[in-house]
Amino acid sequence: MSEKESVETSEAQIAVHWQEEEYYYPSAKFIAQANMTDETIYERFSLDNFPNCYKEYADLLEWYEYWHTILDTSDAPCWKWFVGGKVNASYNCVDRHLKDYKNKTAIHFVPELENEKTEHITYQELYVRVNEFAAILRDFAGLKKGDRVTLHMPMCAELPITMLACARLGIIHSEVFGGFSGRACADRIVDSQSRVLITMDAYYRSGKLLDHKQNADIALKLAEEDGQVVDKVLVWQRYAGKDSSPTPMVENRDYFVNDLLKDYYGARVDPVPIPAEDPLFLMYTSGTTGKPKGCQHSTGGYLAYATGTSKYILDIHPEDVYWCMADIGWITGHSYIVYGPLSLGASTIIYEGVPTYPDAGRAWRIAQDLDVNIFHTAPTAIRALRKIGPDEPAKYDYHFKHMTTVGEPIEPEVWKWYHKEVGKGEAIIVDTWWQTETGGFLCSTMPALTPMKPGSAGPALPGIHPVIYDEEGDVLEAGSGKAGNICIQNPWPGAFQTIWGDRDRFVSTYYERYNTDPNSKDWRDWPYLTGDAAVQAEDGYYRILGRIDDVINVSGHRLGTKEIESAALVCAEVAEAAVVPVNHDIKGKEPDLYIALKPGIDASDELAKKISDTVCDEIGKIAKPKGVWLVADMPKTRSGKIMRRVLASISNDKDVGDVTTLANPEIVTEIQEMMKKK
Repeated sequence: MSEKESVETSEAQIAVHWQEEEYYYPSAKFIAQANMTDETIYERFSLDNFPNCYKEYADLLEWYEYWHTILDTSDAPCWKWFVGGKVNASYNCVDRHLKDYKNKTAIHFVPELENEKTEHITYQELYVRVNEFAAILRDFAGLKKGDRVTLHMPMCAELPITMLACARLGIIHSEVFGGFSGRACADRIVDSQSRVLITMDAYYRSGKLLDHKQNADIALKLAEEDGQVVDKVLVWQRYAGKDSSPTPMVENRDYFVNDLLKDYYGARVDPVPIPAEDPLFLMYTSGTTGKPKGCQHSTGGYLAYATGTSKYILDIHPEDVYWCMADIGWITGHSYIVYGPLSLGASTIIYEGVPTYPDAGRAWRIAQDLDVNIFHTAPTAIRALRKIGPDEPAKYDYHFKHMTTVGEPIEPEVWKWYHKEVGKGEAIIVDTWWQTETGGFLCSTMPALTPMKPGSAGPALPGIHPVIYDEEGDVLEAGSGKAGNICIQNPWPGAFQTIWGDRDRFVSTYYERYNTDPNSKDWRDWPYLTGDAAVQAEDGYYRILGRIDDVINVSGHRLGTKEIESAALVCAEVAEAAVVPVNHDIKGKEPDLYIALKPGIDASDELAKKISDTVCDEIGKIAKPKGVWLVADMPKTRSGKIMRRVLASISNDKDVGDVTTLANPEIVTEIQEMMKKK
């Protein structure tokens, strides 16, 4: 095709070229022990039975009072679930397990340093610690139901203890990812109007004890400049009774929790019956523009959905040892490290540090030592482990029955390595798709009911009914080969209630696009816009292509960056791939392809050509990269995400902005120097 020719592709559509992969089926052994083997669940959760089907999830909880209305649509699209019901998340995650499981481990805390012992916190100990800290929040900090409190804490056992203590009293917690700066923390303090900050003095990252307390001082100074004064800072100590941060405590403002606890020994705080619709927490997600959005999640609907999806999609039983390697600072950690697993009485693992410290075998040693049988992580981590330790899993004696991938689409080649090497060919994989806003999974295979397909999230969950629209609002049918905006037709209990303090932004961002009647109280008129692009195969499985913005328009072809990255990963030498758009006078945009190679593979022009040819073979000449750049590493955030924005700035010869917060800022200069020589 000549450069001047154009293909008619609407703004919401993306050209999709890849072939569907083969099915992988669950083993009879897995099916025999699965929580959900009844295929009529899809029928029970059909639109014909909506919204009453979600009573099944709510019945997994213990309620103080039952609800009178399952779904109230009177303030559409701010849906209200289980209205009239009263429940307490802390009671459901702790107290109710004491009768049967008080001596069972609730939380395994694994320090990053291997010479430090793993801490095993039983449900009884969790009960004691949550109660004592709840007493501090109520009686010392003066917090009450409905108050907001900001948490800026790393991965530690004290984080879920703090969250559950807040939930016990109906205090709305807002956890800020530990790797975020004081500025990011300040923005969230101001938006949520918190007057108490809970933090930690220090934590380990890649073998170094980082001074975390300094961020509190920065955050409070900046928050005050923006009009929000914090009057108390509660500081957990990494080592109780020992200062691990050189940043001094501020008198009459900063207090060590470990010192305060002495006065609250043996305190017991009755859980407050919370109306189902009252907020449990805020989880801030960065908008592409403007200030971060405070996603407000409910108590009853959210907890019911997190519990139900943990039971049926993650297949968590009380006897399982479950490890989600995400950070509690993200929604994955809230739903699937804390609230979901603990609500089910499972043993959940919290690992302090990076999965590759001190070497690529660390994750599998933890799995072997604790006899983990459910493993949950992101493609970013899987690619990193595949890159630096492809042979490590085989060295250790662990056996996963179930593995999850979450957070971004996983390329088929990486999926197959994960299944064969990490899962030892035995484990089920659920490739889950969802968002901060959704509270829990939207698309995934049901582990014992539907076969897996590499690169595909699978069908929608029971009770979730997606639809793919083009720009004009026409439906793109399954098997059409066209991708568009994936939306959810119906509400579900895990969905966030609103953006904290900004209902208009909530409606305009997530519901306005395909709404047919702004005055309607009928949920059918309010499809939820996810902002993700997807294609639905003939078999009904969805393949998520990333954000609708992650698209490169080449001569009228809208190519998904994830598809090009997947094609590059077909080359055995490639560990990681990142595609960014480069401006072109005729084509509009061209893809630039950055590649990190597996250890021991030397960069060469021949290899770059091989990768470029592979992309053309897999997708077509239209996807031919402008350049293939073989780099030592990708610029990454501290949570391991590739910063494609920085790479795009380099490719287009623009200012890369502030990169000091990256995990490896030096790599940016290295790539810039490499580009100058070409």
